[in-house]
Amino acid sequence: MTKIILLRHGETEWNRLGKYQGQSDIALSEKGRCQAQTLAAHFPVRTLQAAYASDLQRAMETARVATSSFGCTVTAEPRLREVNFGDWEGLTYAQISAGWPEAMEKFFQLPDLLEIPHGETFAEVQQRAMAALEEIAAAHEGETVLAAAHGAVNRTILAGVLHMPLRYIWSLRQDNTAVNILRYEEGRWLLELMNSTAHLQQRGE
Repeated sequence: MTKIILLRHGETEWNRLGKYQGQSDIALSEKGRCQAQTLAAHFPVRTLQAAYASDLQRAMETARVATSSFGCTVTAEPRLREVNFGDWEGLTYAQISAGWPEAMEKFFQLPDLLEIPHGETFAEVQQRAMAALEEIAAAHEGETVLAAAHGAVNRTILAGVLHMPLRYIWSLRQDNTAVNILRYEEGRWLLELMNSTAHLQQRGE
Protein backbone atom coordinates (compact mmCIF):
# COMPACT_ATOMS: atom_id res chain seq x y z
CA MET A 1 0.00 0.00 0.00
CA THR A 2 1.19 3.51 -0.86
CA LYS A 3 -0.34 6.64 0.62
CA ILE A 4 -0.33 9.78 -1.56
CA ILE A 5 -0.84 13.24 -0.06
CA LEU A 6 -2.13 15.12 -3.10
CA LEU A 7 -1.96 18.91 -2.73
CA ARG A 8 -3.00 21.92 -4.72
CA HIS A 9 -0.47 24.76 -4.69
CA GLY A 10 -0.91 27.94 -2.66
CA GLU A 11 -2.44 31.14 -4.00
CA THR A 12 -0.76 33.08 -6.80
CA GLU A 13 -1.34 36.62 -7.94
CA TRP A 14 -3.12 35.28 -11.03
CA ASN A 15 -5.43 33.25 -8.77
CA ARG A 16 -6.30 36.47 -6.97
CA LEU A 17 -6.92 38.29 -10.26
CA GLY A 18 -9.00 35.45 -11.72
CA LYS A 19 -6.58 34.76 -14.59
CA TYR A 20 -6.31 31.31 -16.15
CA GLN A 21 -2.75 30.16 -15.44
CA GLY A 22 -2.44 26.78 -17.08
CA GLN A 23 1.23 26.07 -17.69
CA SER A 24 2.34 29.70 -17.34
CA ASP A 25 4.98 29.64 -14.61
CA ILE A 26 3.48 32.00 -12.02
CA ALA A 27 5.00 32.32 -8.53
CA LEU A 28 3.15 32.09 -5.24
CA SER A 29 1.80 35.31 -3.78
CA GLU A 30 2.71 36.32 -0.24
CA LYS A 31 -0.61 34.85 0.87
CA GLY A 32 0.22 31.62 -0.97
CA ARG A 33 3.55 31.33 0.85
CA CYS A 34 1.79 31.86 4.18
CA GLN A 35 -0.73 29.14 3.25
CA ALA A 36 2.13 26.71 2.52
CA GLN A 37 3.82 27.60 5.83
CA THR A 38 0.57 27.00 7.71
CA LEU A 39 0.21 23.63 5.99
CA ALA A 40 3.76 22.73 7.02
CA ALA A 41 2.89 23.53 10.64
CA HIS A 42 -0.26 21.38 10.50
CA PHE A 43 0.76 18.66 8.05
CA PRO A 44 -1.77 15.78 7.93
CA VAL A 45 0.74 12.95 8.46
CA ARG A 46 3.70 12.45 10.80
CA THR A 47 6.03 10.66 8.40
CA LEU A 48 6.83 11.28 4.75
CA GLN A 49 9.36 9.36 2.69
CA ALA A 50 9.31 11.22 -0.64
CA ALA A 51 7.92 14.30 -2.36
CA TYR A 52 7.03 15.08 -5.96
CA ALA A 53 5.58 18.19 -7.59
CA SER A 54 4.64 19.65 -10.91
CA ASP A 55 7.72 21.41 -12.25
CA LEU A 56 5.88 24.77 -12.26
CA GLN A 57 7.26 26.99 -9.51
CA ARG A 58 3.98 27.50 -7.65
CA ALA A 59 3.71 23.75 -7.05
CA MET A 60 7.43 23.22 -6.39
CA GLU A 61 7.56 26.01 -3.81
CA THR A 62 4.40 24.79 -2.08
CA ALA A 63 5.88 21.29 -1.85
CA ARG A 64 9.26 22.49 -0.56
CA VAL A 65 7.71 24.65 2.15
CA ALA A 66 5.07 22.11 3.16
CA THR A 67 7.61 19.29 3.54
CA SER A 68 10.43 21.35 5.08
CA SER A 69 10.33 19.46 8.39
CA PHE A 70 10.71 16.04 6.71
CA GLY A 71 14.00 16.65 4.94
CA CYS A 72 12.64 15.38 1.60
CA THR A 73 14.06 16.52 -1.70
CA VAL A 74 11.18 17.50 -3.99
CA THR A 75 11.38 15.74 -7.36
CA ALA A 76 9.94 17.63 -10.33
CA GLU A 77 7.32 15.64 -12.27
CA PRO A 78 6.19 17.48 -15.43
CA ARG A 79 3.20 15.16 -15.90
CA LEU A 80 1.62 16.79 -12.82
CA ARG A 81 1.53 20.17 -14.58
CA GLU A 82 -1.73 22.06 -14.85
CA VAL A 83 -3.83 21.67 -18.00
CA ASN A 84 -2.39 23.60 -20.93
CA PHE A 85 -4.92 26.40 -21.43
CA GLY A 86 -3.38 27.40 -24.75
CA ASP A 87 -4.73 30.72 -26.04
CA TRP A 88 -6.59 31.29 -22.77
CA GLU A 89 -3.56 31.56 -20.51
CA GLY A 90 -3.27 34.93 -18.81
CA LEU A 91 -6.89 35.84 -19.60
CA THR A 92 -9.82 36.25 -17.21
CA TYR A 93 -13.15 34.44 -17.42
CA ALA A 94 -14.75 37.58 -18.87
CA GLN A 95 -12.09 37.88 -21.58
CA ILE A 96 -12.35 34.23 -22.55
CA SER A 97 -16.15 34.36 -22.58
CA ALA A 98 -16.03 37.40 -24.88
CA GLY A 99 -13.60 35.78 -27.30
CA TRP A 100 -14.79 32.15 -27.21
CA PRO A 101 -18.37 32.17 -25.86
CA GLU A 102 -19.34 28.69 -27.09
CA ALA A 103 -16.12 27.10 -25.87
CA MET A 104 -16.42 28.71 -22.45
CA GLU A 105 -19.97 27.41 -22.09
CA LYS A 106 -18.69 23.93 -22.94
CA PHE A 107 -15.82 24.39 -20.45
CA PHE A 108 -18.27 24.20 -17.56
CA GLN A 109 -21.13 22.17 -19.04
CA LEU A 110 -19.27 19.60 -21.18
CA PRO A 111 -15.59 19.74 -20.19
CA ASP A 112 -15.06 16.19 -21.44
CA LEU A 113 -15.82 17.38 -24.98
CA LEU A 114 -13.91 20.66 -24.82
CA GLU A 115 -10.96 21.34 -27.10
CA ILE A 116 -9.09 24.38 -25.77
CA PRO A 117 -7.53 26.42 -28.62
CA HIS A 118 -3.87 25.31 -28.81
CA GLY A 119 -4.29 23.54 -25.44
CA GLU A 120 -5.01 20.11 -23.98
CA THR A 121 -8.16 18.10 -23.46
CA PHE A 122 -9.04 17.01 -19.93
CA ALA A 123 -8.74 13.38 -21.05
CA GLU A 124 -5.12 14.01 -22.04
CA VAL A 125 -4.44 15.67 -18.69
CA GLN A 126 -5.99 12.78 -16.77
CA GLN A 127 -4.04 10.20 -18.75
CA ARG A 128 -0.64 11.76 -18.05
CA ALA A 129 -1.38 12.61 -14.41
CA MET A 130 -2.76 9.18 -13.49
CA ALA A 131 0.20 7.49 -15.20
CA ALA A 132 2.58 9.62 -13.13
CA LEU A 133 0.79 8.84 -9.86
CA GLU A 134 0.68 5.11 -10.57
CA GLU A 135 4.43 5.09 -11.27
CA ILE A 136 5.08 7.06 -8.07
CA ALA A 137 2.90 4.67 -6.06
CA ALA A 138 4.66 1.61 -7.51
CA ALA A 139 8.09 3.09 -6.69
CA HIS A 140 7.15 3.78 -3.06
CA GLU A 141 5.35 0.66 -1.85
CA GLY A 142 4.72 0.88 1.89
CA GLU A 143 5.57 4.58 2.03
CA THR A 144 3.79 7.92 2.30
CA VAL A 145 4.51 10.35 -0.52
CA LEU A 146 3.57 13.95 -1.30
CA ALA A 147 2.43 15.01 -4.79
CA ALA A 148 1.82 18.74 -5.30
CA ALA A 149 -0.12 19.79 -8.37
CA HIS A 150 -2.92 22.10 -9.54
CA GLY A 151 -6.66 22.61 -9.40
CA ALA A 152 -7.75 21.16 -12.73
CA VAL A 153 -5.23 18.32 -12.86
CA ASN A 154 -6.20 17.31 -9.30
CA ARG A 155 -9.85 17.21 -10.34
CA THR A 156 -9.02 14.84 -13.21
CA ILE A 157 -7.05 12.63 -10.79
CA LEU A 158 -9.90 12.55 -8.27
CA ALA A 159 -12.38 11.79 -11.05
CA GLY A 160 -10.18 8.86 -12.08
CA VAL A 161 -9.93 7.56 -8.52
CA LEU A 162 -13.71 7.81 -8.10
CA HIS A 163 -14.46 6.37 -11.57
CA MET A 164 -16.34 9.60 -12.28
CA PRO A 165 -16.87 10.83 -15.85
CA LEU A 166 -14.79 13.91 -16.65
CA ARG A 167 -18.02 15.76 -17.44
CA TYR A 168 -18.49 16.26 -13.69
CA ILE A 169 -15.02 17.45 -12.66
CA TRP A 170 -16.29 20.91 -11.67
CA SER A 171 -18.37 19.21 -8.96
CA LEU A 172 -15.07 18.57 -7.18
CA ARG A 173 -13.69 21.53 -5.27
CA GLN A 174 -9.94 22.15 -4.95
CA ASP A 175 -8.96 25.18 -2.91
CA ASN A 176 -5.45 26.58 -2.61
CA THR A 177 -3.29 24.19 -0.50
CA ALA A 178 -6.18 21.70 -0.37
CA VAL A 179 -5.15 18.31 1.01
CA ASN A 180 -6.38 15.08 -0.59
CA ILE A 181 -5.29 11.67 0.70
CA LEU A 182 -5.24 8.68 -1.65
CA ARG A 183 -4.23 5.06 -1.12
CA TYR A 184 -2.97 2.76 -3.87
CA GLU A 185 -3.38 -0.86 -2.91
CA GLU A 186 -3.36 -4.01 -5.03
CA GLY A 187 -3.78 -2.06 -8.24
CA ARG A 188 -6.68 0.14 -7.17
CA TRP A 189 -7.14 3.60 -5.74
CA LEU A 190 -9.03 4.54 -2.59
CA LEU A 191 -9.91 8.09 -1.53
CA GLU A 192 -9.51 8.86 2.17
CA LEU A 193 -9.79 12.66 2.25
CA MET A 194 -10.69 15.38 -0.27
CA ASN A 195 -10.18 19.16 -0.35
CA SER A 196 -9.31 19.53 3.32
CA THR A 197 -8.27 23.07 4.26
CA ALA A 198 -8.48 22.51 8.02
CA HIS A 199 -4.94 23.90 8.36
CA LEU A 200 -6.09 27.28 7.02
CA GLN A 201 -8.57 27.64 9.86
CA GLN A 202 -5.50 28.30 11.99
CA ARG A 203 -5.06 31.52 9.97
CA GLY A 204 -8.73 32.44 10.09
CA GLU A 205 -9.36 31.73 6.37
